[in-house]
Amino acid sequence: MDLTIKAIILGIIEGLTEFLPVSSTGHLILANGYLDFTGEFANLFAVFIQIGAILAVIIYFREKIFPRSLDKYGIRDFTSLWMRVVVGCIPAALIGIPLEGVIEKYLFTPKVVAGALIFGAFLLMYSDKRKHNISVTSERAISYKQAFAVGVFQCMALIPGMSRSASTIMGGLFMGFDRKTAAEFSFFLALPTIIGAGLLKLIKADFIITSQEWMLLGIGTLVSFIVAYVVIALFMNYIKKKPLTPFAIYRIVLGIIVFLLVK
Repeated sequence: MDLTIKAIILGIIEGLTEFLPVSSTGHLILANGYLDFTGEFANLFAVFIQIGAILAVIIYFREKIFPRSLDKYGIRDFTSLWMRVVVGCIPAALIGIPLEGVIEKYLFTPKVVAGALIFGAFLLMYSDKRKHNISVTSERAISYKQAFAVGVFQCMALIPGMSRSASTIMGGLFMGFDRKTAAEFSFFLALPTIIGAGLLKLIKADFIITSQEWMLLGIGTLVSFIVAYVVIALFMNYIKKKPLTPFAIYRIVLGIIVFLLVK
């Protein structure tokens, strides 16, 4: 299969799965194996094209991400949100950066992905169905302690197949966030986490990226941006009223299929 077609397919998969609680990294690992797209560049590609999905978040939530005004109230709300986001990113940074090589070497396998998909599915169903005492209905009401706790949940996503989106949404629900706030804060946490991971991967790449590979990175990133924007809009409307159980069922089915097919 032509590399450009592979880049488009993987960009679509990234855009579809990055912000749904089904694990984009897990899907990309499975897809890379099926498409025979492996190696150092494939690993870089899987991380780098997440930046396209992040751009979709920035544009979709631009009124919340950027200061709504330059007066003291607009700057206060802007600073308050991003200080909480930074606090929420600390746990994953402390664990993920030093262990990046170990995680990639030993955990980026189909069986690990399958196990994490299934385990995470049951956690997702439990967090969605348990009785919630909702105390947080907007990002401004999130305490630093709650932001840090959600960041601890995000560390589960270091295991491919767990899903960063699922982990942080579950963390928000356990901390008393309503579903909309849990999803939005999950998206905001993704910004520094994914951009940082992509840039770190690019800086640490110990091979020369060719002009063709830069083109493939650009195609994958553009496709993931377009698809992710549509998915974010649909998911935000969905999560306000409907349960996360269908995503959990999908994870279980996919995990079982992978276990049966992978030797």
